[in-house]
Amino acid sequence: GWSSREEQLLLDAIEQFGFGNWEDMAAHVGASRTPQEVMEHYVSMYIHGNLGKACIPDTIPNRVTDHTCPSGGPLSPSLTTPLPPLDISVAEQQQLGYMPLRDDYEIEYDQDAETLISGLSVNYDDDDVEIELKRAHVDMYVRKLKERQRRKNIARDYNLVPAFLGKDKKDKEKAPKRKITKEEKELRVKLRPLYQFMSCKEFEDFFENMHKERILRAKIRELQRYRRNGITKMEESAEYEAARHKREKRKENKNIASSKRGKEEGKEGEFAAIENLPGFELLSDREKVLCSSLNLSPARYVTVKTIIIKDHLQKRQGIPSKSRLPSYLDKVLKKRILNFLTESGWISRDAS
Repeated sequence: GWSSREEQLLLDAIEQFGFGNWEDMAAHVGASRTPQEVMEHYVSMYIHGNLGKACIPDTIPNRVTDHTCPSGGPLSPSLTTPLPPLDISVAEQQQLGYMPLRDDYEIEYDQDAETLISGLSVNYDDDDVEIELKRAHVDMYVRKLKERQRRKNIARDYNLVPAFLGKDKKDKEKAPKRKITKEEKELRVKLRPLYQFMSCKEFEDFFENMHKERILRAKIRELQRYRRNGITKMEESAEYEAARHKREKRKENKNIASSKRGKEEGKEGEFAAIENLPGFELLSDREKVLCSSLNLSPARYVTVKTIIIKDHLQKRQGIPSKSRLPSYLDKVLKKRILNFLTESGWISRDAS
């Protein structure tokens, strides 16, 4: 039996702590009552009993709801469907800041979202404007929670966490698929914005269908080419391809032979513009090519080269250089000559 004092304390506790906080209610009623006894007594007497039938008839839509259960109100755990915890080691959990029992991270998307409702409180003297303002804050918070969960679902669906940890490479090695070309990789990068609108399976099917479409279009172009060349049967296409391959091979060999002859003939006239100038015999083959490409006389090149190397050696010995480069040497020529001397090992990269 419950005494009238305990009944009064129970009603005060349900008003103060709310339905579902049975431990706090039991502590308020007294140490003689357990949370289970408090819950059973309140449910049997004030909800399903005569008092409940009289005070909460079926015609009233706003029945008492336990907001702590998964199917509760807008701030209940049913707002976001919990995902199974990630199958990762303890060290990886610490690296990610991941808490598996809550399926949360130490730093979530929009980390300060809870500040919208952290200071809210329902007061009995609030007017309609204040109540609507607080409801708007709750609605904004719910939207942020949904966006946070949406991003988690995308990361879980596309295995972004294993990709971050480098586990996806091992899985690819275990289950090899067709080799993806460079063009397909670039196309996949361009299509990444579609991830937020499609599931992983839908996106993979979409990408494979695009690959099939590309193959079919190439096959159609090939058949149209056969038709233009008068081929109407697939048996004739093999003979045609073999003949075409032979023609292209002969043409390629002819081009190689002509290019070799051109190089041999061009070697003699390659340095015709500078070979009769003074200082030509002092240049190496690479320096001859450089002077010919820069349209620079060998004597001028040797002068610039001597000044640059001299300044470099003085700087290495700690002596300030006072040499001035000739006026005909502009910035482009100076940069080309410096790069050449650096690549050839005459001066170090720091000096250049």
